[in-house]
Order: sequence, then structure tokens, then C-alpha cells
Amino acid sequence: MSRCRPNPPPAREGLSASCVVVPTRTALAALDFFHQRFPFIARELWQERLQSGEVVDDQGNRIQPQQILHSGQRLYYFRIVPTETPIPFQESIVWQDEHLLVVDKPHFLPVIPSGKYVHETLLVRLKHKLGIEALSPIHRIDRDTAGLVLFSVNPQTRNAYQALFRERQVHKTYHAVAHWNPALAWPVQRASRIVPGSHFMQQVEVSGAANARTTIRPLQVRGDLALYELEPLTGLRHQLRVHMAALGLPLLGDGIYPVLTPECEPDFAHPLQLLAKAIAFMDPVIDQYRQFESPRTLW
Repeated sequence: MSRCRPNPPPAREGLSASCVVVPTRTALAALDFFHQRFPFIARELWQERLQSGEVVDDQGNRIQPQQILHSGQRLYYFRIVPTETPIPFQESIVWQDEHLLVVDKPHFLPVIPSGKYVHETLLVRLKHKLGIEALSPIHRIDRDTAGLVLFSVNPQTRNAYQALFRERQVHKTYHAVAHWNPALAWPVQRASRIVPGSHFMQQVEVSGAANARTTIRPLQVRGDLALYELEPLTGLRHQLRVHMAALGLPLLGDGIYPVLTPECEPDFAHPLQLLAKAIAFMDPVIDQYRQFESPRTLW
């Protein structure tokens, strides 16, 4: 008999079901399987989810706690975060058509569900608000960063937009606030090699061929602070924060560079002073140059 086609359950308040496929040579009861697969979730919680019908197969059949699973079985469940911190800032839509959605993201809001954030994420909020189940981010920015994020509305044209980022055909401009150093020769062309640091939260500069390049220029100076325009020519993780810190100009509100501080509840009064201000590209679907700008400011 051929395998059934995947058939996930409908989204709940914008949250799509997570999926797990039972590996080969598995003959475990459902409760044992989920407890082994996700040991950081209490066994009692999986027992409760299974008994209340929160886990189903691709035919919509409820999976019972002692039901023996079979290889290749596709199971769906919804993530639960009991103590999710509400993010008291709202996103806004900059542009929407049948292919593309451009959103202005606030500080502190993650783009996609991860870790302790599920419902308080940009993707889930937008799915719930707009009812577009096929919505998918074309690229991402850090939770700490505010500004523009592009989403695909139509799966048929999604890869064309994703290819723009893979092939570096997108021009991005950021704004940032940091201390002012008039002694530097402006504008600064920072080129260095960035690799993962000893802590998973940090990236570091090392010797070797440059794989990260950023153009940095001041826009305004107010006392000992300055508003900078940053143009990344490459797209490494934390590239802008690493380059500014390496110049002795760490961004205001940065709890990762140059010193990693303990993670705690977000300080909503002091966001990271980094904004994805503008994005421009040749639209591969309509063959037209497009440019979008965030109305947010950092000062």
C-alpha cells in the first residue's frame, strides 16, 4: 500500500502544526517515543497531550499514549510554551501583493517560532492576522533587530525571491546608534573573517581571508553619539554587530558584543539600536526595480 500524502491539521491562531516522522525500525508506544525524542518536555505533558487528542497522524486520527507507532508514520502536534512573554510592540505592513509581503518588525519580536517564543513571533502573528497559511519568510533578521522583513505569499514564486538572497542580489541598508569616534577615516570599509566563537551566541573575527564586508558611514552626530548607515556586502550572522564592536563602537543596547551578558527578561526600555532601514532589488516576478523603507527611526 502506498503511503498517505501529508495532510497537516489546520493552523491554530496562526500557528502551524509541527511534524515528526517515525524513523525506521521503531516499535515504541507513542508516549515512549515522544518522551525519548523530546526529553526536555516532561513525560506528563506528553501524556496529557496524547490523551486530549493533541497528537494526530496525517489522516487526522488521534494517537493514543500506548499506541505502537510504525516506521515512516507522520505525526503532527502543536508546540506549547506555558510562560511565553508577551511582546508589547506591533508590526506594520509596508507592502502586500499576490506574491510578496513586506513587514516592518519591532524590536524584541522573533521572526519565526524558536525556543521560548511561539505565538509571540512575527510569522505566527501575521498568519493569525492575515489568514495566509502559505506565508513564509524569505529571509530573517535577529529578534533584537527592528525593521524590514520580506515574506513569500505564493509558494509558486517563493524560490525566485529566495534566489535573490542566495545570489546576493539584494541591497540592504541598516541604521545604528553607537558612540562617535571622529578619529576614524570615514567612511569605513570593514573587511574581516568572521567565524563562530566559543559561545554559540557570539561570532568572532579571526585572521584569514575576509568573508564579511560592511561599509559604515556616519549620518548624524549628537554629542558623543552618532547615527550610522551600515551597508552589508555579505550576510554573515551578527556581521554588523561584530564589525561595529571591532571598531570600538559597539551598538547601544547590545547585550552580546563586545561582552556577552546573562540572558534575562527583555528590557523593553532599552532595545538594541539596530534597524533594517531599507531594502532594494530587481523583482524577478514582475521584472521591476523595488525599494522599501521602514518608517521607524532610532534617535
